[in-house]
Amino acid sequence: MNDHGQPGPSDPNRREFLLTMGSSAAATVITGCATLRHDEPQAAAAHRANVQGAVPITLRINDKDHHLQIDPRTTLLDCIREVVAFTGTKKGCDHGQCGACTVHVNGRRVNSCLSLALMHDGEEITTIEGLGSADSLHPMQAAFLAHDGYQCGYCTSGQIMSAVALLKEPCGPDDAAVKELMSGNICRCGAYPNIVAAIQQVRKNA
Repeated sequence: MNDHGQPGPSDPNRREFLLTMGSSAAATVITGCATLRHDEPQAAAAHRANVQGAVPITLRINDKDHHLQIDPRTTLLDCIREVVAFTGTKKGCDHGQCGACTVHVNGRRVNSCLSLALMHDGEEITTIEGLGSADSLHPMQAAFLAHDGYQCGYCTSGQIMSAVALLKEPCGPDDAAVKELMSGNICRCGAYPNIVAAIQQVRKNA
């Protein structure tokens, strides 16, 4: 700042700063990128060492088998987030009402907070991390970016997972039909028009 309180030539432009930070945050949410490395089993090993009455289970998540020992009461959501450390799947209401925890099991969308991990031993599970990458976005991820189908981003991974599943489900051509099939996913920021626009773009291109 200069003596008159005006930005100097080297001061960052506030709009540019917010756009840069917003884009980076959106990319992280939409691709589910995390700093944890999922080829290292430290989290699972630590979990095995501390669980009384643990049972063996194999979860195939994003085309990779994870051999675990878990408390039989562990939900699929908690297992994905806390044991395998795929944190792109979010915990929202923990009651199956908001859809933030949506993942695919054998190609169908489920609320992972309502399922016990034991129920999915050996099944194919896909999280937002397995849908696309920063270098190769799934068309739905790219459409959400193009249409600003996010604000705070907390619900975005669940929205995208539900939207991708919707592509394979019976759904009428109009926006009302899309809204009905997406009604299990809540966006507290109210980005619904942009979410519907993103879905409709992918449906049209498909």
